[in-house]
Amino acid sequence: MAASELARKGPKLVKPILSIDHGEARRRVLNLYKTWYRQIPYIVLDFDIPKNIEQCRAKLREEFRKNAHVKDVRVIDMLVIKGQMELKETVHGWKTKGHVMTFFKDTQEPKPEGFLAKFISGTN
Repeated sequence: MAASELARKGPKLVKPILSIDHGEARRRVLNLYKTWYRQIPYIVLDFDIPKNIEQCRAKLREEFRKNAHVKDVRVIDMLVIKGQMELKETVHGWKTKGHVMTFFKDTQEPKPEGFLAKFISGTN
């Protein structure tokens, strides 16, 4: 078999993880989002975090929008599975207040590039 034939058949050989098409993957993402959205009031009460429900829901939207650019169904499925695991760990109390608060840490600034940027930031 020539390489071009394998390249054409390659995408057909990959099996889906959960979803068969983008519509099904989208439904899974929306179900995960709704489940997290409904659980936020209980999470705020159970973990006694210094955030209100609206701040937590805004952070939830931000976290989901970070991955809005993902188009591969398999990657979407993996992200949904990870989100479900996070939710289960949080709801069952396997996480502590510190774990929940890590979602609210500030985003990291990109590392400086070039000599002058590194010099100004104080790194080598």
